[in-house]
Amino acid sequence: VQLQASGGGLVQPGGSLRLSCAASQSIFRVNAMAWYRQAPGKERELVAALTTGGSTNYADSVKGRFTISRDNAKNTVTLQMNNIKPDDTAAYYCNAGWSLTYGAGGYWGQGTQVTVSS
Repeated sequence: VQLQASGGGLVQPGGSLRLSCAASQSIFRVNAMAWYRQAPGKERELVAALTTGGSTNYADSVKGRFTISRDNAKNTVTLQMNNIKPDDTAAYYCNAGWSLTYGAGGYWGQGTQVTVSS
């Protein structure tokens, strides 16, 4: 398995959750990493992306609430989700190879479900 996502679950509105994605070293070291999400009946959308140089890109809907980071020593990318809202309910997918020009890269992890409910 090249990308392994974890950390999803049930959370109340206003709560926090931390998603992690472990990647193989060969993929992680040379690729920008991103998180996408897909809610039922909706298209998959970019949530946040982080390049190897440290540049970030966030969906407007999560700016100021979510933070993407990477741990180069552990080959992991993390999505810290704060002040979670019901609209954040979705399956979240880790992606490697993202670019601003072309969008999602060719590597996907399995989805991890985030459900926001009181």
